[in-house]
Amino acid sequence: MSRLTQKNIGVIGLGIIGRSVAGNLRRRGFPVFVWNRSPRSVPNFVGSLGELAEVCNYIQIFVSDDGALLQTVEELSGDLAPRHLVLAHSTVAPDSMRAAAEIAERRGARFIEASFTGSKVAAEKGELVYYVGGTDTALREARPILEASSKEIIHLGAVGEASAIKLATNMITAATVQAAAEALALIQALGLPLEKFVEAMHANASYSGTLALKLPKMLERDFEPHFSVKHMLKDMQIVSQVALSRYLDLGVTAAVHDQLLEQMQWGHGDDDYSSVVRKYLHDRGAALYEEPQTQEQDEKADAAEPNIALAESEPDKVAEGGGLATRQPLLAFGEAGGAAADATTRLRRGFLKQLLSRFSSGQE
Repeated sequence: MSRLTQKNIGVIGLGIIGRSVAGNLRRRGFPVFVWNRSPRSVPNFVGSLGELAEVCNYIQIFVSDDGALLQTVEELSGDLAPRHLVLAHSTVAPDSMRAAAEIAERRGARFIEASFTGSKVAAEKGELVYYVGGTDTALREARPILEASSKEIIHLGAVGEASAIKLATNMITAATVQAAAEALALIQALGLPLEKFVEAMHANASYSGTLALKLPKMLERDFEPHFSVKHMLKDMQIVSQVALSRYLDLGVTAAVHDQLLEQMQWGHGDDDYSSVVRKYLHDRGAALYEEPQTQEQDEKADAAEPNIALAESEPDKVAEGGGLATRQPLLAFGEAGGAAADATTRLRRGFLKQLLSRFSSGQE
């Protein structure tokens, strides 16, 4: 108890945002103690959640999902008292946030949710925007702590309401990047410079901070995580579950969810969520890849090869099995005869293999 002061702040979770927030608090002169499930060699790392609650009156929680938030608050609860103010920063379902608040408040602690918008760079600069849910009294006490890592604090209502709005804003963010990825695919398919598209977007009414940050990195294939695929996918899964419970058909969100899930399946969960562009962009002029085959494999493939003709009007039917989801089909299966079909069979097979390789690997 010798380290206890009224200004001690505990930070739980030292991911991209948590460690930046801790750094900003220290620069503002706050005594900061930290805990992470996997130990870190950082100043004032304590041995347990109980020790953190013992030395800190203010506890900020930066964990990834609903289960982690509820487990953390439950583990803390035995050491919480009326002197504590808990600030939960996770993006979770509104019901999960309310359940976490109830656990803390049963011990007499005060609780606010403070979901944030802004990625790695904003956190490092202390320019996050907090969406806050909780009482005016709790927010007034928490404000100096939140101001240390933010440029704006928006009080949106009771606990749970800020979480709902944060999820809704993430729907827009994820859909914006998915739409940009598809737009880049169209520009490249038409043989136009991608940079010209970016230049045109600068003067477009739909240009946004998200596009300003993500478009250059998408062109560079720079997917260093600022907000990861796995975390954006988690948010879209929460939205889908809430929508289902309210009988809402959210077609765009469902499509975005599927593209993020595809990136997870390809092993890119820790990359930035803008990596959805991987599916669409490739280096122009690169030779089509065809996996080497033996002569025997070629002969077997020739025997099993269906006849394929280019089509312009049939709807695409490969969506579920192969991960393709295009409105305008490239290929349709049908009957073809004569010497011309036989002469082009091998070429068409190589083209199909290249397409399947691209979409199954996620690499260009």
